[in-house]
Amino acid sequence: MSASVAANLRTSSKAYQQCVCCVMDTTDPDIAFDDEGVCSHCAYFEREVVPAWPRGETASRNLSAMIDGIRSAGRGRQYDCILGMSGGVDSSYLALLASRWGLRPLVVHVDAGWNSELAVRNIELMVTKLNFDLHTVVIDWDEMRDLQLAFLRSNTSNQDIPQDHAFAAATFKLAMKHDIKFIVSGTNYATESILPQSWGYDAMDVTYLKSIHNRHGARQLRSFPLISFPRYYLITRGLLNIQTVCPLNYISYSKEMAIDELEREFGWRYYGGKHYESRWTRFFQAHYLPRKFGFDKRKAHLSSLILSGAITRNQAVQELKKPLYTDNELAEDKAFVAKKLGLTADELQAFIDAPAVADDEYAMHTSQLAALRYAIGAQQLMTRAANLPRRVASRIIRGHAAAK
Repeated sequence: MSASVAANLRTSSKAYQQCVCCVMDTTDPDIAFDDEGVCSHCAYFEREVVPAWPRGETASRNLSAMIDGIRSAGRGRQYDCILGMSGGVDSSYLALLASRWGLRPLVVHVDAGWNSELAVRNIELMVTKLNFDLHTVVIDWDEMRDLQLAFLRSNTSNQDIPQDHAFAAATFKLAMKHDIKFIVSGTNYATESILPQSWGYDAMDVTYLKSIHNRHGARQLRSFPLISFPRYYLITRGLLNIQTVCPLNYISYSKEMAIDELEREFGWRYYGGKHYESRWTRFFQAHYLPRKFGFDKRKAHLSSLILSGAITRNQAVQELKKPLYTDNELAEDKAFVAKKLGLTADELQAFIDAPAVADDEYAMHTSQLAALRYAIGAQQLMTRAANLPRRVASRIIRGHAAAK
C-alpha cells in the first residue's frame, strides 16, 4: 500500500483494530489479523524470527564460533572488525562486550550533523575507557542539508534515509579500505524484530535517494557516501565477502540491564528513546512521522519487547499513553531543526502539513534487483547444466532467458 494511502488511514472507513498479543494496530496499512485477533507481525515473529533466534547452548556455540571467525580473519591485521557506534544503548553495550571477548574493533562513528551532546559524550566515554581506536566520518554539512531538504520536499515517509544510507555506505567503504571482513552490528531480535515495511522505504536504495535528490536538491553530492545495491551485494556476498554479524542475538540481551551496566561502569547516560541519540531522528520519529503519517514507531519497538518477553502488553499500553513530546521539548526541537536546516518555523511546519506522497512516485532499484536475481539464477543454471546432457542443458538455459 502506498504511503499516501497509509497517511489517510486515520480518516478512512477501515475499522480500527489492535493486536491482542502485541500493540501493533491498523496504523500499519498492511497488517492482518486472524480470527482470534492476533496480528500478522506476531505470526511473522513465530514463523521467521523464533526459528532463526538461537538460544541456550546453541547460541553459546554459535557465538564462540563467530568470535573465533572474527579473530581468525583479523589475524595479522590492526583490526579484526568494524563496530559502528552511535552513542546509543545497543552499540555502546556491544563495544563493552567486544572488549570482554578480546576483539580489536575499529570503532566508527558517522557524524551527519545531528548528534546530541549526550551521544558525543557517550561515545567518548566508551572508546576512552575501552581503549579502542575511533574513526569519525564527518559528512559534509552543506550536502547533508541539501539532501535532507530534498527529502522534506518529497513528502515521503522515511526521512531518516539520508542519515541511514550515509552510515551504511561509510562503514562499508572503511571495511574495504582496511580490508576488514567483519562488521559487528548492534541490531538484535530482542528489541527490534518488528518494523512494518509500510512505515518507511529501504534506506539502501541509492536509486531512490538519487531520484529524490535529482528532483528536489539544489547542489551536487560530491563527497556524500553512497553505495548501490549491486555494489553492496558484491561487497557482502561476492568477491570481498564482508559479513555483517549481530552478536547480541546470541546472548540474553536486556536493554534495561545494558543501560544499568553502562551507567554504573562508564557513567554513560540514556537519552530517552530508541535512536534519540540523533536530534533529527528524535524530531522525525516523535513528531514528523506520527503527525504527517500517523505512524508511532514506539508501537513497533514495544511490540518487539513484548514478543521477546522483556515487558508485558499492559506495560506497553501504559507506555503508549505517555506523550511523545512535552510542549516545551517539541517547541525546542522544532526551533533547533528549522534553524539547522536554514528554514523558518513556518517553512518547516509547511513541510509537515503538506500532503503525503507515495514512495513509488520516485524511481527505485526494482529493475536492478530483477537483473541481479536473473544473473544469480543464470549462474546457478549454468552450474546445474554442466552436469546434464547438452540438449537438456540448452533447453533449460533458453527457458530461463525467455522468462526474463
